[in-house]
Amino acid sequence: MGVTATVRVMSPEEIAAQAGGETPYLLWPERSTVFAEREMRLRQLAAQHPMRDFLLFAADIAKAQQTLLARYPLVALPDEVSLDRAARQAASPLPAIDWPRDAAWRDGLARLLNDLSGSAPEAAREVIDRVLATDASWLEAQADCLLTGVTRGLDLAAAPLIAAALQVYWTHLLLSVQADSIGRGQPFGRIEDETVCPCCASRPVASITRNAGSLLGQRYLQCSLCNLQWHMVRIKCTHCLSTKSVAYHSLQPADAPEAENAASALAQAETCDDCGHYLKIFHTDRDPHVDCVADDLATLTLDLLVSESGSRKHGVNLMLLFGAPDPDDPPDPGAS
Repeated sequence: MGVTATVRVMSPEEIAAQAGGETPYLLWPERSTVFAEREMRLRQLAAQHPMRDFLLFAADIAKAQQTLLARYPLVALPDEVSLDRAARQAASPLPAIDWPRDAAWRDGLARLLNDLSGSAPEAAREVIDRVLATDASWLEAQADCLLTGVTRGLDLAAAPLIAAALQVYWTHLLLSVQADSIGRGQPFGRIEDETVCPCCASRPVASITRNAGSLLGQRYLQCSLCNLQWHMVRIKCTHCLSTKSVAYHSLQPADAPEAENAASALAQAETCDDCGHYLKIFHTDRDPHVDCVADDLATLTLDLLVSESGSRKHGVNLMLLFGAPDPDDPPDPGAS
């Protein structure tokens, strides 16, 4: 396998000109299907995949997430004053780092783990039992690590399970605030930092191009936490916003015609020479069943090859975290 970047892509100005009417800035997850569709995609991708067992377990997690979201209890939401303040400050109204988490997320974690325990692989069951036996303070500390992006002190085995419960909680928050605001104005919109989620200020997991109607060719970033998608023109670095040094790389068999593969690649890594970061981009015109979280997991080889060139990932997939701390992480206050 190799990496290539040969497709001629339009400039941001050309894309905007071809878009015609106004492109919606936000696309919302569907409460009834968001995790169910992810489950189906993971099971589809698992067939004949080297990471088959992992992808199938991730599918089981997504199934449990959908069950949990469907019966989530009422939780505290920001009031109109808080939403108005966030809008005036161009800030996320439900910031992952600062939002006072409702204890319901821990109850949800327990329900999710109990749903998983019967079918989980033996190694996963040991982790599930351990997490179920821990106290609230440990869970909250792990949540802090996950939501701030600090890997020091994070239990990497338990992290995907805890993250799964946090994803459901924040997706529920997002959809509840949106539903509660009907008739009173849009609670979410553009924020000062367009590289992070307008709802919770989390990093994206990947980006995706749309192929339907007015969205044809438009690129959206998908939040790694709350599943909200926000628009960003293509050929623009998702980390530093540069449009000068962006390139696209994809995997190809050694004997495949380079141009043919690049033009049909479902997954590409969008790299930026200016800042040294990258983010994957998936194309729904090449497969309408793409799910950013699922397909990001299934294309780990692309991450490894791009990382070998020195690029760092702008996004994060909370279902698969590694132990090496990012140089941009804040210092661990417990380190000596």
